[in-house]
Formats: sequence, C-alpha cells, structure tokens
Amino acid sequence: MTTLVVIAKECLPGRVKTRLHPALSYEQAAEAASAALADTLAALAGLPADRRILAFDGIVPPIGSEPYDVIPQSAGDLDERLAAVFDEVEGPTVLVGMDTPQLRPEHLAPFFPWPAARDDGTDFVFGPALDGGFWCLGMREPRGELIRGVPMSRDDTGVRQLHRLSEAGGGIRMLPPLMDVDTIFEARAVAALAPETRFAVALRSMIGAAA
Repeated sequence: MTTLVVIAKECLPGRVKTRLHPALSYEQAAEAASAALADTLAALAGLPADRRILAFDGIVPPIGSEPYDVIPQSAGDLDERLAAVFDEVEGPTVLVGMDTPQLRPEHLAPFFPWPAARDDGTDFVFGPALDGGFWCLGMREPRGELIRGVPMSRDDTGVRQLHRLSEAGGGIRMLPPLMDVDTIFEARAVAALAPETRFAVALRSMIGAAA
C-alpha cells in the first residue's frame, strides 16, 4: 500500500506566495498559487496510489482534491507539520508540496506502487529543490522523527534533511532537482520550463495585463 501526500495551503490573498508581491498583487499571487496547486494535483492524478492525503491548511479544499482524504495540518513549524503526517500513515509514503507546477508523473511513477522487495535498495526518496530545500520526501517506513527538528525554509534545509536520512541507514533514491516557485524570478523561470501548465498560462496573463 503506497500513500501519496500533498501538503498545501488554501490559496487566499495575503496568505500564499506573498514573495511574488509587488511584481504581482496579492490577489494575483493567490491565483498563481492556485494554478500551481491545480497543476500539481493534475500531474499526480494518474499515479496508482492506494491512498491519497491532502494535508491542508485552510477551510475550502481545492478543486481536484476530491480523491484525497483531507486532513488538517497540525500546529507548529513546518518540520512539525510534516513529521505529524509521517507519524499518522503506515506503509510506503511519498509527500510533495504545491510549489512545483512543472512536476510530471514520470518523476514519481517508479514508486506507485513502491517496489515491494527491500533489496531494491530504496528506503527513502528525496527530491532536492534548487533553493536548498526539497520538493519530495518519501519513506518506505514512515518515521516523523526523521523530519522533526530539521530547520525548514533555509538554504541548507535539503542538506540537513538528507543527512538525517543518511544517518538513519538504508538506500536513498535521489530525484531530479526542481525549482520551487517563491519569487517572481523563479515564477518566470518555471513558466518558461513548463509553458503549457495552468501556472504558466496564468502568469503570462497577469504579466501581460500589468504591462
């Protein structure tokens, strides 16, 4: 049984992607975040996950999350919230965020279902982000303790998390690095890499309107 987890925040103006301001208004930033989340859910839709969980900070779940068990994020910093998810699930689990609209199904397809044989060498899956964080984290045997205490949203977050996994022992399967969308520079770069996405279409419309 392989579980797919998406961690996301309700896309409300002033609550998401605030670093896209002032290049975008807070309303536009929220629209861009909503498009990125929609792209993420669409990319994951075809994966044969046994269970889907949306760890959600908000009230109204996004369109496309209907197949997901929507659970509220726990209190605390991001490491605590991620750890809480991994403490609640059983069996191989893969978690992704909502900040990489360029995500493609083939990035994660080898883990759905997760290879059953332990001798395949994969106990952890790790997708580094170009800003120093990570866009994906998977564990054959979920353990929140392997996340709790890792400082998040820093340029060394990924290195620290990877070191924590290495200390735990077992094989680590590295995924391609992806760029998170936080700044307008990153937004433009991701839109150029994946021009067909909802995110890219929305961004082009906003930038064109502003011009």
